[in-house]
Order: sequence, then structure tokens, then C-alpha cells
Amino acid sequence: MAVYRDERDGKWRYRKTITLTNGRKLRISGTPPISTKVAAEDAERRHIERALTSRQGPTKKEVPRFEAFAHEFLEKYVAVKNKPSEIGTKHSIFRHHLVPRFGTKKLDEIDTEAIAGYTSAALKAKKSPKTINNHLTVLRRTLAIAVKWGRLDRVPEIDWLKAPKPPFDFLDFAEAARLIDAGEGEWRTVIQLALKTGLRQGELLALRWEDVDLVAGKIRIAHSVTRGVVTTPKSGKPREVPLSDAALRALRAHRHLRGELVFCDGAGKMLSKGACKWPLRRACLRASLRQVGS
Repeated sequence: MAVYRDERDGKWRYRKTITLTNGRKLRISGTPPISTKVAAEDAERRHIERALTSRQGPTKKEVPRFEAFAHEFLEKYVAVKNKPSEIGTKHSIFRHHLVPRFGTKKLDEIDTEAIAGYTSAALKAKKSPKTINNHLTVLRRTLAIAVKWGRLDRVPEIDWLKAPKPPFDFLDFAEAARLIDAGEGEWRTVIQLALKTGLRQGELLALRWEDVDLVAGKIRIAHSVTRGVVTTPKSGKPREVPLSDAALRALRAHRHLRGELVFCDGAGKMLSKGACKWPLRRACLRASLRQVGS
């Protein structure tokens, strides 16, 4: 303790230079009401405590701006946790919607009112409630990860829009049979397997002969393709699907030696999504059906 007895008047005083946690130097001094060494030491101690709390206060957390954190979120979280199709979708949502609206704001400035303003502007721009909710879901996940990583204290409340349930268009048995009959060549087998098993397009395109059991009459769905990248199915786990007699006969007749893929081009290479579009449309036209699928 830097206490001393002043030779001029004999009173005990203190004088000391302290360093605050932010690095700034501060000189303190004083004279206690009772002129004793113990009182001077106690007064000095209490002065130091006051200086540390009142002049400096708790260190405030540095909150990043949304655009900067969005890049970090995409790189450290989305790229690790999501499939290629989801990564592309989230990049698009940030680039075209969230960053233009919130990019310059600090994360703690994105409150319920700011989010409501985004929702209102999106509705005026004729965005559907489902699309807006998708954007808000990405925004909320971003802010939740910011909290988890210690960049933000809390996630603001979000008012979700009521979105109508999407309509499902099912073919009845007669329509399905007409569509299969209208398929051209090998596309008839593609259409039949899709209708009889419920496989998604990406699962059909990534299906390999090694996953087809023509004896037991079942297929193992272990892969899917999105934007040219082969990954696991949407559930993240392989599954087995039984084959109907008609689907089994179609696959046996379709058996080829062009490569490991069940459905492929003449060179054995994987078909693209675009390559599937027009054969399906032509089959719908020939079967006098409404357009189905992508």
C-alpha cells in the first residue's frame, strides 16, 4: 500500500498509480477522515475498488456486424453441417435477401422490430409467406449460432407468418399406368421405378447396380445427387425399398453393362436433372396428363 505520513501536517495519506484492465493508467490519492495508517490503507483500498467499477465498468462484448458474421457462419457452420444443395440455397438467401437488409447492422441491432420490418418489405415485394419463413429460419439459426459462439446475448423473438400447406398432386392408378406406358425407351423404366418406389429424383440418378438385388426383389438407397454432387439420402441414412413385381421385371429387362449406374447416358455417365425434364414432359403430353414433377 502506498500510504505515507505527510511531514507538513503529520496526517496519513495515500497516493498510488493503478493500471485498469483496459491498459489505461490512473492516479488516485486521498486523506482518510481518521488520521491513522490503517485508515489510510483502508481508504486507498476502497478508492481502488471504486475506480475499477465506476471508471471502467464491465468490459463490453464486441458485437460483429451481420455481414461479417454471415461469412463466418457460412464457412464454419453451413459448409460443415449442410449438404451441397442446402449450402447453395443458404448462400443465395444471404446474398440476395438477408445481407442487403441486415448487412451493416450489428447483431444486437437485429431485434424483433427490425425483423418485422424485413417481413413487411418481403410481403410488399410479393414474396410468399413460405419463402419469407424460410429466410427467417436461416436468420434465426444464424443468430442462435452467434449466441452459442458468444457473439450475441440472446436471439430476438420472431413473428412467423402463417403459410398455407403446399398442395400435393397425386396420380391415381389409371393415370400412373398411362404415364408409364407413355414413357420412351429406358425412360419408361425410370418413370415406373419412381412411381412404384417413391424414390426422389436425386436417388434415382445416383442408384447403382450394386445396390439393386434382383433376386430378393429390393433396392438399397445409399446415395443421392444434388447439383452434380453425390451425398447421402435426405434422411442421412441408407434405407431399403421393396420392389413390386412390375418394377422388378422392368429392372431385369433394363439391365445393361454401360457402367455402375442404373440410369445413365450412352457412355455410362450420370444423367443431369435437366436431362430428365423433357422426357417426363413428353410422356405427360402423350398420356394427356397435366405436367408433373420438375
